[in-house]
Amino acid sequence: MKTNDERMQDILKHLESFQHIKPETIPNIDLYMDQVTTFMDEHLKNTKRYPEDKVLTKTMINNYAKNNLLPAPNKKKYTREHILLLIFIYYFKNLLSFHDIEQMFRPITEKHFNRPEDMPLEEIYKEIFAQEESELSRIKADIKDKYEHAQSAFADKDLEPEDQEYLRLFSWICSLSFDVYMKKQVIEQLIDGLAESDSGNKKKK
Repeated sequence: MKTNDERMQDILKHLESFQHIKPETIPNIDLYMDQVTTFMDEHLKNTKRYPEDKVLTKTMINNYAKNNLLPAPNKKKYTREHILLLIFIYYFKNLLSFHDIEQMFRPITEKHFNRPEDMPLEEIYKEIFAQEESELSRIKADIKDKYEHAQSAFADKDLEPEDQEYLRLFSWICSLSFDVYMKKQVIEQLIDGLAESDSGNKKKK
């Protein structure tokens, strides 16, 4: 079994390998659904938890369209902008409900999807992921800090080394989980604020 130190090194190595899909790698031609799922699976395979997991399936894409997360394809073909939205959805789907994702992206799809007169969706994508790259160093520092704090836990307890190692791992997981839980609360509160604002604008009209 790995030690906590070894787990920490594995995590840092994994974070170092994180690469988002660059817009220039997205084909300049419209794609059929099979081509979309193949593209996504190839470029996001390093984010899968298990090798047999699917990044994207036809059923998923149909569900996204049915829940208004994704605009309908044009003659069964998906544009570069569809791909950009699917990448965003991929990262949010394990954190937020379909309703929350739809609420958050509705202004994006209404104002920037296939709207050449406004800021292109690709520019928004580039700006967001440029911020994510700078955020990664802060995330790594925070994970290290939580790890070091957890390694000092249960120091005054009379425990077997193996038990102490596990309890420190448990403490580390709990600290990371509490951080995610609280940030998820903040995200949902911000999205609820969007819904209230949208409702207020409709009443004014």
